[in-house]
Amino acid sequence: MNKWVLNNFRPLLGICLLLAALVVLRRELEQYHYRDIVRSLRALPGPNMLLALGLTLLNYLVLTVYDTLALRYIRHPLSYPRIALASFVGYAFSNNMGMAMIAGSTVRFRLYSAWGLTTQQIAQVVAFYSLTLWLGLAGIGGLAFLVEPMRLPDWFPFSLASTRPLGVLLLLLLTGYLLLSAFRHRPLHIRGWEFPVPPLRLSAAQILVSCLDWALAGGVLYALLSAGAGLSYPAFLSAFLLGQVAGLVSQIPGGLGVFETVLVLLLPSGGLPASAVLGALLAFRGIYYLLPLCMAALLLAIYEFVQRRERYRWIGRAFGQWVPALAPRVLTLTTFAAGTVLLFSGATPALPGRLAWLRDLLPLPVVEISHLLGSVFGAALLLLSRGLQLRLDAAYLLASILLAAGMLASLLKGLDYEEAILLGVMLAALLPCRGAFYRKASLLREPFSLAWGLAIFMVLVGSVSLGLFSHKHVEYSNDLWWRFAFASDAPRFLRAMVGAAALLLFFAVARLLRPARPKAGAPTPAETGQIRAIVAAAPDTSANLALLGDKLFLMSENRNAFIMYGVEGRSWVAMGDPVGDEQESAELLWRFRERCDLHGGWPVFYEVGVERLFLYLDLGLTLVKIGEQGRVPLESFTLEGSARKPMRHVRNRFEKLGCTFEVVPSENVPCLLPELRQVSDAWLASKNTQEKRFSLGFFGVEYLKQYPAAIVRLAGKIQAFANLWCGARKQELSPDLMRYLPASPPDIMEYLFIQLILWGKEQGYSWFNLGMAPLSGLDAGSRSALAPLWNRLGAFLYSHGNHFYNFQGLRRYKEKFDPRWEPRYLAVPGGLLLPRILTNIASLISGGMRGAMSR
Repeated sequence: MNKWVLNNFRPLLGICLLLAALVVLRRELEQYHYRDIVRSLRALPGPNMLLALGLTLLNYLVLTVYDTLALRYIRHPLSYPRIALASFVGYAFSNNMGMAMIAGSTVRFRLYSAWGLTTQQIAQVVAFYSLTLWLGLAGIGGLAFLVEPMRLPDWFPFSLASTRPLGVLLLLLLTGYLLLSAFRHRPLHIRGWEFPVPPLRLSAAQILVSCLDWALAGGVLYALLSAGAGLSYPAFLSAFLLGQVAGLVSQIPGGLGVFETVLVLLLPSGGLPASAVLGALLAFRGIYYLLPLCMAALLLAIYEFVQRRERYRWIGRAFGQWVPALAPRVLTLTTFAAGTVLLFSGATPALPGRLAWLRDLLPLPVVEISHLLGSVFGAALLLLSRGLQLRLDAAYLLASILLAAGMLASLLKGLDYEEAILLGVMLAALLPCRGAFYRKASLLREPFSLAWGLAIFMVLVGSVSLGLFSHKHVEYSNDLWWRFAFASDAPRFLRAMVGAAALLLFFAVARLLRPARPKAGAPTPAETGQIRAIVAAAPDTSANLALLGDKLFLMSENRNAFIMYGVEGRSWVAMGDPVGDEQESAELLWRFRERCDLHGGWPVFYEVGVERLFLYLDLGLTLVKIGEQGRVPLESFTLEGSARKPMRHVRNRFEKLGCTFEVVPSENVPCLLPELRQVSDAWLASKNTQEKRFSLGFFGVEYLKQYPAAIVRLAGKIQAFANLWCGARKQELSPDLMRYLPASPPDIMEYLFIQLILWGKEQGYSWFNLGMAPLSGLDAGSRSALAPLWNRLGAFLYSHGNHFYNFQGLRRYKEKFDPRWEPRYLAVPGGLLLPRILTNIASLISGGMRGAMSR
């Protein structure tokens, strides 16, 4: 139980703070009516609204300088237009999701990795602009707290009379950072990551830009509040910054509720009534948060539209590297926001003037049903936003329908055209992005994390609280449930909330009653036959690793694809990409990720190719290059020419020795197994090693019986052999288990390879797979001080690790066949888990840590 609480501390903290905020708001607003807040909102002067819009635009322009400075810090320049476009969409998204999303979300990884930044560089960028944010808070907060200190209320957690001591502390911290930048020139090392200390000029730029950012953000709200009372800007800024810090600490998306509560508590001391503060805060939420989010969603929709127009192709190139990564996440957020808007709208009274106008046009049942359905649609959109995050195609279709239906319900229940326009913008952003939602799965079967469940619960609780506040003048009685009239807003609110709660309860019960998923594990005899059929139809020869007998399997629902994997420690290591039907691969990957999450494991995909990298990124995994695979195009391979003279020499030498080469069909292999075992045992003894598993074949009788074998004989005795994997439709040929007698003539394996390649070409195969060259392809620049830690370690091992493995020699040996090198990757969770995962993989391949430590 304690472990469960620790793992879910953030969402539990968020729900506690939200409930506390609602209690405080209810107490502070007890003397006010809902219409007082609406009146304050509608009374905001037009010039003040325009000023707030202008300051918001300027603030988002300043935010682009965060990225510019961060990229200068890591010495990776990018053009400003690209930075500005990415910054706007990224910050519009992260501002609505809170600080946790700014500092660690996969959005930033996807954004910058598309532009060539490595994992280490992205970590440095994230650390830089997160630090910049807090530096500006310390700078402008320290000045505001000193210039015009605010008297702190009794509920403040520290025994301070005013904010002046806080101001001194913040400025001291800022001074310490500047001194560090001035006098320390060596990088900081934090938990295995290296962070160069910015020079003094860059540090000063950080502080100035961030101070300007905070000042502009506060200026937006101050412009909306200044019409209500003569509150000085420094005094206001102190309250604004305290509210922002409280919102960031709460981990609630955008600090919703917590930020408003702090401002309502602090600002009345400046002469502003709580209703005026809350009205201005609602306008601030719309202008500074929701409007940029809608604009970002529209940018995504425009991209999807114009990339199909040839004359606008340059726009597609400008957006193309980062929009597909952001679109599902932004649309998830906008759909969740749409559901929240509909629920909040259902909890508040309609404008009397518009209801009076509807009375002459529509019968009462239409208004009543529209009000109820609007809230039900809102609750459904909250659920469907989770489906959009999981890329479900059914969620896309239903969300599109419900957004359109919500627009109609908004108009029919109270002529709320502003709400209908907002939903229409969200629908326009969603419609062109059909291709981003490719999974054919049921939402009932997908996992809902505690954070998602609490987010939906927060919205429902917030809606009920808003409704109770809006109708607190109405005395409750059982008759309210059955009262139907155009002026009966409170009964409509009660019925709408019950309808929304009933839908959420029905969904929860349906999930609880759904059939339990079968556990993936060792295949049944029927599944073994299906796996063999899938392997036989696979053009990629690595699919044959499924027949080693050492793996667990996760099959697709239609039994046309599978993932083979092993479990070592907390690492669930899938060997390669999914095998089988391409259309079922994406769903399989998501199911594997969910199964790992269910059992507290880490999803790991070992030796995956470039074709499906976008799917692993969609899963929120980080990609690490681990080497390259060499494939020889057989159609163009020949022994003719001066470059092939060494190969011709090897071939002629072995033929003069009397060596013969043959490929033995699989049905004749069993009678050769005793002699093959002698060769294998002698090879293992000479290498002082033991059999490896998982990622390559081992000497097993049942395994070797399934494949043809390439044999080299001398005087009738087998000197070397290799079992052969043959891809479907003769796309690829690959040797797996390769062994030779230690006393055989030198270069016998090269002779075997030459003959085997020529045999494959004669048989009509397209490619000959030489297998992996571990750690090759990690560029020389990876050895610089700014390179990722993994790249630097890989480059070092590649150059100096011959005692453990002849990395360079293996690459040079395979290079003589002129292969085409294709990168291979490891897809793993982000953070600092890589060393433990690599240890688990080594143990899995070697049959335990003892085998992993042997040469």
